[in-house]
Amino acid sequence: MGPFERFLDTFFNETVMAKYLPAIIGGMGVTLQLAVLVVVSGIVLGLLLACLRAYRIKALNIAIVAFSDVFRALPPLVIILIAYFGLPNVGLSLSAFVVIWLVLGLTLGAFAEEIFWAGILSIHKGQWEAARSTGLTFTQTLLSVVLPQAVRLTVPPLTNRAIAITKSTALGMVIGLPDILGEATTAQSFSGNASPLMMAAIAYIVLFLPLVVFSRWLETRFKWRQA
Repeated sequence: MGPFERFLDTFFNETVMAKYLPAIIGGMGVTLQLAVLVVVSGIVLGLLLACLRAYRIKALNIAIVAFSDVFRALPPLVIILIAYFGLPNVGLSLSAFVVIWLVLGLTLGAFAEEIFWAGILSIHKGQWEAARSTGLTFTQTLLSVVLPQAVRLTVPPLTNRAIAITKSTALGMVIGLPDILGEATTAQSFSGNASPLMMAAIAYIVLFLPLVVFSRWLETRFKWRQA
């Protein structure tokens, strides 16, 4: 067997790929569900926290900043291991799916809060004053005048951060989550062949490449609004 044939047998073994394709497809479903939940919950949480921070309530702001700093500083894997293996010792057991969702959702929420907050701060105070002079309340000004402008400014950094964090769903492998990488590594250990890992790489491209392309379109779409 020549080098090229050996390469194909190692990474593109048709027999192995056909055997484990259903498992990889099942893992894609788990990964997709997680990615959607993480993005939606993380962005909503970040936006809510940024809006609450705009009220400048000292105690609340300290808590929000502390939450954001801690989750931005800690590697997600560390939090995942603490949540999955540590919480059962205090009577709280969570499934691998829920742990990955909560940890990555909170992590994205921490980054999103800072991104949205930066967007809110970038709006000139004259916008606030002009809106308040028309009789709008602080909340109405925030939601109707400031926030729509701030959100448009946050599109590029927010989409990039969301993509980076949703790819971390692969960390579920370390706690037995049957996602793409979890199924692929299990298949690789049983087959003694790297083809399942190559299938996992292709599956991640299929899932996340459209998201990357979409984020680039969003950046182009809103670029003119950043002037």
